[in-house]
Amino acid sequence: MTLLMGAVAYDPKVVTIWGGFRSWLLDQGFAFDFVLYSHYERQAEDLVEGRIDAAWNSPLAWIRARRLAEARQRRLTPLVMRDTDRDLTSVIVVRADSPYKDLADLKGETIAVGAVDSPQATLIPSSFLAANGLRPGIDVPIRRFDVGVGLHGDHIGGERDAARALAAGTVAAACMIDSNHLLFGREGTLAAGSTRVLAQTPPYDHCNMSVAEHVPDQVTQTFGDLLLSMSYADPRVRPLFDLEGLTVWQPGRTSGYAALEAAVDESGFYDSSGAVTADGYTP
Repeated sequence: MTLLMGAVAYDPKVVTIWGGFRSWLLDQGFAFDFVLYSHYERQAEDLVEGRIDAAWNSPLAWIRARRLAEARQRRLTPLVMRDTDRDLTSVIVVRADSPYKDLADLKGETIAVGAVDSPQATLIPSSFLAANGLRPGIDVPIRRFDVGVGLHGDHIGGERDAARALAAGTVAAACMIDSNHLLFGREGTLAAGSTRVLAQTPPYDHCNMSVAEHVPDQVTQTFGDLLLSMSYADPRVRPLFDLEGLTVWQPGRTSGYAALEAAVDESGFYDSSGAVTADGYTP
């Protein structure tokens, strides 16, 4: 069989990345192809319904796909993930000259977040704030930046706009993934030394390669083994890894999704069967 994988086209580079991976896999004798989606919700549904065999899933898409599958008594395998998908954190950032010393000081102040469906800049930080006594929309007003809705935060425009709002002084704090806090400093969205991290979430995991139950075990095993064998030292692989933001594939795991699972339930983003229940969410 030809393993058909889905990926979301959040950026033109997605074509280059998976076109390059496809060529590499074909050269190893593995029959592989991919299709592109405009958003994660359709990709998750198609994976569970067997219209594709695998999906390069965001963490939120993984949770929805798993819930959809379990509701149908089906199983998905988180086959591999990038080394950069493990043990990430989100940060609550304030201006360096602000008076805030801890999260409690933000009560009543406006906090900027990313898009409604961003795990890293909205869902997980909102849950973290609530766990620390700052209920979003009640104890702290929330200003959301809905850029690239349906892309589950892969389009970081909302995060960047939240950072810009912080820099402009129109919000007291902004939520973002730790790596983007560094990126925004390098690119000049946040001037060097102009911000500081007020709080940081516990670690969580990001994307994974989800494989459907109908794929033969040997095909799944071979696919996983080949991905894990890809080397950053390979001149064909390195530029693709650089674009995709990894240095090595690692075995998939599910232990790092508890925080997002809780955030999904708290916000009512999906129900227990994977149905979309978020108010006003239209990818």
